[in-house]
Amino acid sequence: MINYIIQVLLFQALFLTVYDFFLQKETFFKWNRVYLLVTPIISFLIPFLKFQSIQKSIPQDYIVQLPTVFINPQIVIEQSVTNNSSVNYILIAFYIGVTVFTILFFTRLLKIGKLIVSNQVIKKENYNLVILNEKQSAFSFFNYIFINKYLLESKELEIIKHEIVHCREKHTVDLLLFELLKIVLWFNPIIYVYQNRIALLHEYISDSEVVKETDKKTYFNKLLSETFNVERISFVNQFFKHSLIKKRIVMIAKEKSQKMKQLKYLLIIPLLFAMLIYTSCSDAEKDELLEMEEVLNNNKDVTEGKYLDLELGKVFVGKKLKGKIIPFDEYTKKEQEMHSKFKSIENSIFDFLVVIDENGERIHFFKTNENAVQRKTNWEYVEGEDVPFSVVQNVPVFPGCEGTEEELRQCLQEKITKHVNKNFNSSLAKGLGLSEGIKKIFVMFKIDKEGNIAEVKARAPHQALVDEAKRVVNLLPQMKPGTYNNKSIGVKYSLPIAFKVN
Repeated sequence: MINYIIQVLLFQALFLTVYDFFLQKETFFKWNRVYLLVTPIISFLIPFLKFQSIQKSIPQDYIVQLPTVFINPQIVIEQSVTNNSSVNYILIAFYIGVTVFTILFFTRLLKIGKLIVSNQVIKKENYNLVILNEKQSAFSFFNYIFINKYLLESKELEIIKHEIVHCREKHTVDLLLFELLKIVLWFNPIIYVYQNRIALLHEYISDSEVVKETDKKTYFNKLLSETFNVERISFVNQFFKHSLIKKRIVMIAKEKSQKMKQLKYLLIIPLLFAMLIYTSCSDAEKDELLEMEEVLNNNKDVTEGKYLDLELGKVFVGKKLKGKIIPFDEYTKKEQEMHSKFKSIENSIFDFLVVIDENGERIHFFKTNENAVQRKTNWEYVEGEDVPFSVVQNVPVFPGCEGTEEELRQCLQEKITKHVNKNFNSSLAKGLGLSEGIKKIFVMFKIDKEGNIAEVKARAPHQALVDEAKRVVNLLPQMKPGTYNNKSIGVKYSLPIAFKVN
């Protein structure tokens, strides 16, 4: 979910950047209005657009999942149930924000309603004039135009004409759309910028219509003649807003943009294409659910029952697991996403279930199915690519290890575990301000064709832990590389490291 929100914010920022640099100074007001209304909504949809053709063009990584290294071996880590029952403070903060901004929104609506009820209303053919006595204001909300009694008596008709355009063009609907977005994404500063941009655009649209029937110089003087105490409500169209006056005058005086400049809107095509590549690639390489598929796919024998200690908790891979199957409607949100994702993967070798096993633990059960054998036989080796661990003919060998392939694999795991326990600075976490509990570091590295450690990456709760994990893994000795068809090949590994913060 957090990854989705980050993508939405990124896409909205990119769309807004294109608008600010290339479009906002042009006089294509209606085109710009469509752009500002559509792009924030598109940003919510793009992360869901995953194109298989783009995904298949990206080389797939095959990763061997190593057992978790416990820095403090005496600690027994209780998983899954504890994690599921912990308080989600981020979610609580989100709902508090939504509640606060909803209250503010309805408070402002009530304020406008009170102005309509407590003041004289003159009904016209296509709009209603609300005559204000206390404030020198001029603004509109749907088909209500709020104007000070003094302005009406002075026959400031240009102001009324200006507000009539707002009413006719339904500008209030635009502003209310962004108010709703502000409630849902109250923490997103981009939405506030979007609303400011479209509010200014509304003024450009109304000004351009009024000056068709009014002398520009006279209209300028109207804008500059008096200071108005306008309503401080973000979803009303205000005639006088000091921060916008200069920009409006500049735009009124500006000559119409040449039609050739409409080609600037074509910039959205490469931008959209880049976003689609990003979302498709992130689905293929970074999406944690597909990473899970890659990890599971690289077990030497996917039909053999086996427990794995993965980031999402306790996992069992195999054909059978004794226990009670949890109904889908009792899945956590994360488990529902996991289930849907594995359902959507073409020819997936796993079915996803949630089971309470014989020990009473909540287990994510990846049940192997008939596609397992088919997946193996469909794989073809491409020269220079890394090889799935399930088809490696000779596994990488840690110095000093001997025996069968299975013994060599087990020896490598044990040697890496001892190496990490010996070299990892376990006292490092004490001064980092981390909260209490079990913390995990996830390291990925490659034993390349020469047997060297390469492409070391890490993810951890603090950068200092990332650096320490990389340092320790880079200290691993050179090994005998794995082979396929008597050729040296690279094999990628994923190594979880767990420790306790008191």
